[in-house]
Amino acid sequence: MAQKAKPIELDVAVVNGVTLTASANRMFEPRVISEYDLSALDAVTAIDGAQSLGYCYQCGKCTAVCPVDTAGGDYSPRKVFRRTQLGIDLLDSPDLWLCTTCSNCLRVCPKEVNMISIMPAVREQAVADGRAPQELLTAFENTARYGNPLGEPARKRADWIRRAEVPVPIMSQLKAPVDVLWFVECYPAYHPRGKDASVALARVLHALGVDFGILGSEEKCSGDSQRMAGEAGLFEMLAEHNIKVLSKYAFNTVMVTDPHAFNAFRHEYPKHGGDWTTLHYTQYLVPRIAQMELIHPINRRVTFHDPCYLGRHNGEYDAPRELLQAIPGLELVEMGRCRENSYCCGGGGGGMWMDGFTSEHVGMRLSERRVQEALEWGAEVLAVTCPYEVSRFEDAVKSTGNAGLLQVVDIAELLAQSMGLVEARV
Repeated sequence: MAQKAKPIELDVAVVNGVTLTASANRMFEPRVISEYDLSALDAVTAIDGAQSLGYCYQCGKCTAVCPVDTAGGDYSPRKVFRRTQLGIDLLDSPDLWLCTTCSNCLRVCPKEVNMISIMPAVREQAVADGRAPQELLTAFENTARYGNPLGEPARKRADWIRRAEVPVPIMSQLKAPVDVLWFVECYPAYHPRGKDASVALARVLHALGVDFGILGSEEKCSGDSQRMAGEAGLFEMLAEHNIKVLSKYAFNTVMVTDPHAFNAFRHEYPKHGGDWTTLHYTQYLVPRIAQMELIHPINRRVTFHDPCYLGRHNGEYDAPRELLQAIPGLELVEMGRCRENSYCCGGGGGGMWMDGFTSEHVGMRLSERRVQEALEWGAEVLAVTCPYEVSRFEDAVKSTGNAGLLQVVDIAELLAQSMGLVEARV
């Protein structure tokens, strides 16, 4: 139990030439933080990568920008630190799994408490101990067994190209170098709305005369979200596989659809020997705007949701906006939280596979809050450029009762529509 502070009195104190009597110079010894049992906090900061949790000095800046707290989650790095300081075991706490690794807290933290390092490190230990939510374990198991978190067979990974109705070469069949190797990823290959965007992008690339190829069934999930959710071993297995496959082929640039894959290829794969020039598809297309025949106006009020892993994690804010602004008739309106301070869809850090778990600890899904925000700014279309977001936001539009008021469309689909390559979606 903490002891009461002891008063300190001097019979006479002289301060700047002024004599103070004992009653006027009473001071107190400061309480020391060791009055807390810090064993729970020490257990976390002893984990490699989680040391910075101990840096927190409770300023609360993170709470104001944490998307989970904004959605009614009573959650932020400040609160995680305080609860751990008071003795709660983070490895057994729901707090461990609520972080979406959006990185907005790190952007404002004066002490650089790095949840992007802390959470994966602590989660890795929890996963090893069998203390992860079942939804997440199922995604891990699917990825390990099938190469994708949806549990779809590898042989179906390239089935979407039948709908493209333009040549989409598969590298193992092409047996020739290409300029661009398109790493498609899982949701663009398997999810119905993801496949719509892949078809649109394939037609845009074909119309531009791009020399490209895909890996098809040889490709596996990039694994970045699994890594952030605590499965470092699974990530390494996936990275080693993809790097080995990619190394068989000759190409100049890797183009990715998924910002999470973009993050992996830029920052993690080089650590395992896979270092290539990598562009997100929006970055690849911007220099080619002049070649696009954007002849069909899209007369809609459109807002754009910055993906956390394209924006805050990798600093790309302009390329998606340049593509949208090139479309005739389109009015681009920015939401209050955009660019560096953009909100989060809730899918990062394993959140894509933990909606059931998360719903028990937040007032509303993060995707639902973002849909409401888009409508508050008068948008008719919510443009996205991350495969997680189409399904998350479309579900949120329905669950919030806004079907018919807001459409969720990938930028690749909007470009293809303006070029007359796909049927109008908006």
